Parts: sequence; structure tokens; C-alpha cells
Amino acid sequence: MKNDISHDLFTRAQQLMPGGVNSPVRAFKSVGGEPFFAARAEGAYLIDVDGNRYVDYIGSWGPMIAGHAHPQVLDAVAKVLRDGLSFGVPNALEVTMAETITRLVPSCEMVRMVNSGTEATLSAIRLARGATGRNKIVKFEGCYHGHGDSFLVKAGSGMLTLGVPTSPGVPKALADLTLTLPYNDFEAATNLFDEAGAEIAGVIVEPIVGNANCILPRDGYLEHLRALCTQHGALLIFDEVMTGFRVALGGAQARYSITPDLSTFGKIIGGGMPVCAYGGRRDLMQQIAPSGPIYQAGTLSGNPVAMAAGLATLALIQAPGFHASLEKRTHELCDGLEAAAREAGVAVTTTRSCAMFGLYFTDQRVETYAQAVACDTAAFNRFFHGILRRGVYFAPSAFEAGFLSSAHGDIEIGHTLEAAREAFRETRA
Repeated sequence: MKNDISHDLFTRAQQLMPGGVNSPVRAFKSVGGEPFFAARAEGAYLIDVDGNRYVDYIGSWGPMIAGHAHPQVLDAVAKVLRDGLSFGVPNALEVTMAETITRLVPSCEMVRMVNSGTEATLSAIRLARGATGRNKIVKFEGCYHGHGDSFLVKAGSGMLTLGVPTSPGVPKALADLTLTLPYNDFEAATNLFDEAGAEIAGVIVEPIVGNANCILPRDGYLEHLRALCTQHGALLIFDEVMTGFRVALGGAQARYSITPDLSTFGKIIGGGMPVCAYGGRRDLMQQIAPSGPIYQAGTLSGNPVAMAAGLATLALIQAPGFHASLEKRTHELCDGLEAAAREAGVAVTTTRSCAMFGLYFTDQRVETYAQAVACDTAAFNRFFHGILRRGVYFAPSAFEAGFLSSAHGDIEIGHTLEAAREAFRETRA
């Protein structure tokens, strides 16, 4: 593969942007080498500026569940943008988006649109603190909820990739208000609430951890968190920025039949545009300004072009059998990857939930953050470059989930598994 233009762009970018990127994991620092620069995308493929074509299992980190550049989404955006890009006053599409989210996610009786996952999660914990009159929040090792100060304590995603468990610039006094638990540990959660339950405003959790690769909840674990929060008067916040509308039409809360007090959403509800939201019980959401005293605002929130892209995407995924078909494809991919690894004598295990999956270089089932970080990251890095050279793009980190779209068909999965067989053989060598 030629990478001349990408190399030149990255050289220029490093003089102008920290690490040459606008989000850390894109820099390939974890896996080594240099990133490629995208020129365009279509269906299940990314095409870079040097003309290389990749089967893409990132999908812009999750939004592209219907594939890149879907004609229905592009048509919706084109129709709306002719009327203007931003108004600064309410528009009808905001109302339609709110109606759609509250219909698909019954726990959300009201919603507020924002522009990033960080904005959504920060707003949700502010609401939890304001509504309960308490200051402490609970998060989980390896979970990533954006780059807000309260969350950069044993964080996942780029923080885990770069090996930085906390970040300079976060005041110790604020970090002290964030309590951290190991995900999937029943006893630790019970003990924490026994000790500090009266001080805890809320628990924020990725119901499926997608920022330490892809860790599924143990049977009954989310129910246990729900019961603890109810018992101690804390709010349960599901961060479904990644899982929302991906692992089921109603998100992880529908898949596991759990009712959180608040939820955050993103990615798919924007169809590739910068859109997120938080929502929950009516009595809680009515405490947000201007209905109540808890302040939050955003100049571009509810942007009409972004609403159009998100609504078109949400319309596509409501087709009968959409998620069932995606889940079948994900099983085909993951089962095939495990088989290819066995053939090559490489220890690999996968996790999967509908259109989301994890790939771990270990022979153990991964259910905890400690198990995830104990996997063979050097082997993953060799595999990443081996399969990338063969035209398949997985996340450039051993600690990021993969995503399928409805555009991934037999041809794409077949090519991926053939490339994986060769890459696994190189990995072993």
C-alpha cells in the first residue's frame, strides 16, 4: 500500500495539532506507525488519500450503523441544508428527534440535545448532583465518559491506550469526589454503597464497556447496580453514547431490561454529525433550565442539519429485522476470527453484542478491566498492522470496541476473515 500523501499530511499536522490529530487514539501511538488520512467513505469502506481501500470496522467510532454515506441520510441532509445551517432558535426537527428518542427509549420521558458525549455526561452528573443534593459520583475502571474533569480517573479509551490513568489539570479536590469501582464486581459495589451510599449522587456506567474493548455485564450485575441506587437514593446513569440504538433498538437498557434514571446518547442519533443527548425521568429533567434551576445551554444544540442526519439514520434502523441481521453478521465475523486464530495457533477470544464486538489476545474469557489490560497488546499490534496491510481497518488500539454496519455483507466479512488468517500467521511468527 502507498502512504505517501498520508505521510506528508501527518508530517504537516504534527507541527500544527497536538500529536498531529484532533483526538488521541487516531494518532496510532498505541500500535505504532502513522495514521492514514481518509478521503471519502462508502458503505462498509474507507478510502484514503493515497487511494487505498479498507473494510472499516470503526464506522466513525460507532455512528455509521447503516454504513458510510447512506443515500437516505445524505438526501435528508442535502434537503435541510439548503434552508440554512443554524438558526439559534427552535426548529421542528428538534421536536421530532425528541419524540423519536422518547418513543424508542421509554426510560427517557424528556431529553435535551447537546453536541458531544462529554457534554451529555457532564450535564447528566450535574443534574444528578443538583437533584440529590449530593456531591460524589461513582464510575468504573476502564469506562470512558468523555474528557470532563470528573471522569478522568482510571479512565478508558484514549486514556487507557496511552497508559495514563489520570490527567494533569484535574484538581485533586474534584477527583476526590469521583469514586471508582471495578466493573462486574458485585461485592465491591455493595461495600462502597454500605460505606458511602448517603453521599453518592449517582452511578455512571457504560452498560457494555466499549472503552476497554468490549466487556459484557455479568448476569445480574446491572440489576445489582439498579438495586443499590434505589436502596441508597442515588441515580443510575447509563452512558449509552456507544450502545444506544446499536446493541438493540432501545439500547442496552432494552437488551438487559434495566430502567436507569438518566441516560446519555450519541453517535447513531447524529448519523455521523456531532449530536448527543441526555434524558430521563420527567421529574429530573424538569430541573434543567429554563424549567428549573440547574443550568445547561448550547449554541448549536439541536442543529437542523444534524437532526436531519440523525433522524434519517434512526428511520433506517427501525426496519423489521435490522438488528437481528446485524447480530447474525457479528457472530459470523467473531466466530470466524476465533477459528482463524486457532488455525494459526494464536490465543484469541472475542466478545460480542449485536453490532458491537471485542477482540482480545488471550485464551481467557474477558469480563473485567484487569483481564482486559492483561491481554497481549504486542500481539494485537502486530495483528493490527498485518490486517491493515490487507485492507481491513480495526481500531488502532487493543482497548477499543469494533462496530459492524448493515453494509457489511458476505464479501466484506469473507475478505476480513481471509486477511485475518494471514495476519494471525504473521502474529504468531
